[in-house]
Amino acid sequence: MTDQKRAQQTDAEHKFSDQPEGGEYHQHAEGGERLTTAQGVTIADNQNSLRAGAPGPTLLEDFVMREKIFHFDHERIPERVVHARGFGAHGTFECTKDLSDITRAAPFQEVSKTTETFVRFSTVAGSKGSPDLARDVRGFATKFYTDEGNWDLVGNNIPVFFIQDAIKFPDLIHAAKPEPDTGYPQAQTAHDNFWDYISLTPESMHMIMWVMSDRAIPRSFSTMEGFGVHTFRFVNREGKSTFVKFFWKPHMGLQSKTWNEALKTNGADPDRHRRITWEEITGGMPPKWDLCVQLFDQDFADRFDFDVLDPTKIIPEEDLPPEKVGTMTLDRVVDNFFAETEQVAFCTQNVVPGIDFTDDPLLQGRNFSYLDTQLKRLGSPNFTKIPVNAPKGCPVANYQQDGHMQTEQHIPGRINYEPNGWGEGPREDPLEGYTSFPQTVQGEKRRLRPESFNDHYSQARQFYISQTDVEQNHIRDALVFELSKCEMEAVRVRVVSHLLNIDEGLARGVADLLGIPAMPKPAPAAQPTRQDLKESPALSIVKNGPDSFKGRVIGLLTSDGADADLLKALKDAAEAEGAKVKIVAPKIGGITDSAGTHHPADEKVDGGPSVLFDAVAVIPGQGTADDLAKLPATRDFLADAFAHCKFIALGGAAGPVTKAAGLDGQLDSGCFPLGAGSDVAGFVKACRDLRFWDRERAN
Repeated sequence: MTDQKRAQQTDAEHKFSDQPEGGEYHQHAEGGERLTTAQGVTIADNQNSLRAGAPGPTLLEDFVMREKIFHFDHERIPERVVHARGFGAHGTFECTKDLSDITRAAPFQEVSKTTETFVRFSTVAGSKGSPDLARDVRGFATKFYTDEGNWDLVGNNIPVFFIQDAIKFPDLIHAAKPEPDTGYPQAQTAHDNFWDYISLTPESMHMIMWVMSDRAIPRSFSTMEGFGVHTFRFVNREGKSTFVKFFWKPHMGLQSKTWNEALKTNGADPDRHRRITWEEITGGMPPKWDLCVQLFDQDFADRFDFDVLDPTKIIPEEDLPPEKVGTMTLDRVVDNFFAETEQVAFCTQNVVPGIDFTDDPLLQGRNFSYLDTQLKRLGSPNFTKIPVNAPKGCPVANYQQDGHMQTEQHIPGRINYEPNGWGEGPREDPLEGYTSFPQTVQGEKRRLRPESFNDHYSQARQFYISQTDVEQNHIRDALVFELSKCEMEAVRVRVVSHLLNIDEGLARGVADLLGIPAMPKPAPAAQPTRQDLKESPALSIVKNGPDSFKGRVIGLLTSDGADADLLKALKDAAEAEGAKVKIVAPKIGGITDSAGTHHPADEKVDGGPSVLFDAVAVIPGQGTADDLAKLPATRDFLADAFAHCKFIALGGAAGPVTKAAGLDGQLDSGCFPLGAGSDVAGFVKACRDLRFWDRERAN
């Protein structure tokens, strides 16, 4: 909530006057709303329980106290087994391409048609209290409140998954979660159980390349992609089916954190992703994504190198370019985190006419699991009555009745069944109702995996060779870090044996940094790794960054007496780019520049480390630079920014800070000495590249 919104709320709240009575303070409403019990009974005293005499015992008949504590005792619901830590926001989807010839789905029937949405971003492995910047898959679940019912596109920020069949999901999550005897590590896969499972599950290796890449530590929700993961069907009014895969493309481009930066960000601000999104929405920079689709027919599916129903595979964008069909804008934060973000219930089974499932075995299992999960978490089959889950664009009419938390009766009177002979109540509609695609199904009833699912390494290799050298090094280092936390040498060796089937250089680099004395043989492969798959530039973050510095933040470390003209030039250049400057100062009260103008600080130096910013500038005052340089947090601010390959601007008095950070003689072309206004413009323009990766290559 913005300060303005909070102020408005405060002004609207009831005013109270203190009324001493019997040594206690009571508050009474002055013409405003009265405090009541859940039954609507006005409460006279919310400060004291009912007693038998002032010092006496509390009476059992105090229904006000009992109801208040009863509700408090039960105000926590079970957290999600996965995706427990989430952040939600409201938005609008606007169709930009008419797909009525391909699908009946309501959001795509005409250009400019708008549909309300609710999005929940999340991490997978951690609990509700875990930090935002864990190395993890990010959930990207979108609820479309269409005029033909709710459609849930329950995706991730990675287009593939660890497993091919839902029956393996409990084992995967058990292995990834804290080990059951110790209860740790939290929100980390750097432990024996996870890697033991992975080393025995070759189908996971493509996903492992993604999770060990920078895709798993995004800079913000607004700088990550989203994917529907599975292949679905579009079905038009004539019953014709078209396969479809869904993509969310961020308007801000792709951007991630480095690992060391993520660790320090979690220490400085464990709610970083939540905070950024809240500030973007309330600050007038609502995040946007284009919804894109890959559309293809059965002929393409038959010709494609891999099975389109295998959730561990992608269709490279170069082979089938995604086509933009709409834009989603998140423009409203929630009014209450629990009521909306915590109680929102997504189900992959929630589709509308025109969208259908395929035989992807992971999707089929999810369709069962999600509904069962919501019953456990929300306590009732009536969870659809919760406002955030209730359809908004269409009426609801059925014969479902009773159950915990039933809040409405759709059909009054005696009729609670169908068909009935009373001529009352809703009836099915074979013309406008949902119909499944009439797919022919045949075959023996057996537990088996299609042979077309057997290639576990080729696309893992394609992902790896599609990365820049910097990104490849990050994958190697991530594997080394994770495996170094495993106590069982056999686990480390087995993982390296799988890496040999992906890239020998990667495998040898990991083995060397782990100190494995002898290289193992490559793991047995159901199918040999293909060497002919071409690089896919769309798989690289660095190759898909933004074309501007818009929406980013420059951290300005400054002190009293700073050059007023330089401060103004930096702020003006950033504003022209669509970026912001946040002031970091020795005191939260701010600084006074060389012209005598006071600038409030956004962060105190030890509470605003450089990991919170996309680029930094250091502009101390002439007479205060030495004192600023003596602060340990100042030294860390600049040293970390340099280590994390950020672009750095240095004002004329920054010498003592540079020296204190140990950077004398190390400054490179990613560091900009500031003088005239043109120097500032050049610095901000360079920031469009987000990182000066040559600095890492040099090391």
